[in-house]
Amino acid sequence: MQYGICNLSIVPLRVEPNDPCELVSQVLYGEIFKVLEHRKSWSRIRLAFDKYEGWIDNKQYLEITEDNYKSLKSEDHLLSTDLIEYIQDENQQLITVPLGVSLNGLDLLNHRFDGHSSSLKQPKENLIKTAFTYLNAPYLWGGKTPFGIDCSGFTQMVYKLNGYHLLRDASQQASQGLALSFIEESEPGDLAFFDNNEGQIIHVGIIMENNYIIHAHGKVRIDRLDHSGIYNTDRNVHTHKLRVIKKVI
Repeated sequence: MQYGICNLSIVPLRVEPNDPCELVSQVLYGEIFKVLEHRKSWSRIRLAFDKYEGWIDNKQYLEITEDNYKSLKSEDHLLSTDLIEYIQDENQQLITVPLGVSLNGLDLLNHRFDGHSSSLKQPKENLIKTAFTYLNAPYLWGGKTPFGIDCSGFTQMVYKLNGYHLLRDASQQASQGLALSFIEESEPGDLAFFDNNEGQIIHVGIIMENNYIIHAHGKVRIDRLDHSGIYNTDRNVHTHKLRVIKKVI
C-alpha cells in the first residue's frame, strides 16, 4: 500500500484517470490518502478524512510513508481559518491556499504557515457564522472551497471547520445523525435533505433560524424553508422537495 499527501492548494479528484473526466471532489492542501491503484500518470486514492475515492494526477501529490500517514491521521485536524492565505515552501515560494486546508503536514513538507488556524471543536451555534463565510460562493460540482463549492462540499466544510465529521455526498451525509419529525424540532446548524422524483437524495443545506436555510444552489445563498422544501425568494418558486431533517450534533 502506498500513501500520499496533497502539497498543492486545490487538486481535482476525478471519476476516471483523464483530465476531461468528471470532477467528483477536490483534494485540498495537506489532505492525506491511501493510493489504491497506481498507474503511469494517475493514481486512484481514498481520502483519510471521508474515505472518498477518485483519480488524482501523479504530478499533484507527494508520496509519504505509512508511519507518516498513521501519525497525521491520528492527530486532531489543524485547519486554516482565513478565507485565503499563503504557505511558504522549502524554496521560500508562496502557495495560495483557501479556507479549510489541513496544516498538520507542514513539518513533514518543510512548509511554513503564519496565518490563523484552529483545531478546536466549536459550539453548534458557530456553524452558521462559518456558513456565512461561503455566502455567494459560486456553485461548482465537486467543489470544496469559497471559490467554487457544491451543496455537500459546503455542509462538509462548514462542519469540518468547526470540528465535526460529515461524509462527502448528500446521500452519504443523510445516513448520519438523528432524523427529526418536524421542522419545528430543528435548531440552527441541523441539516435538511432533499430528494428527486425517484426518491434519491440529491441536495443538502444548513437550517438557520426562523425557517431559513443556507445552501449551495447556483451560489451559496439563503432561502426560505417550509414543510414542502426550499422556497427560492428570487424566483418565487419551490426548488427542492424536503425529504428529511437530521440532527448530527
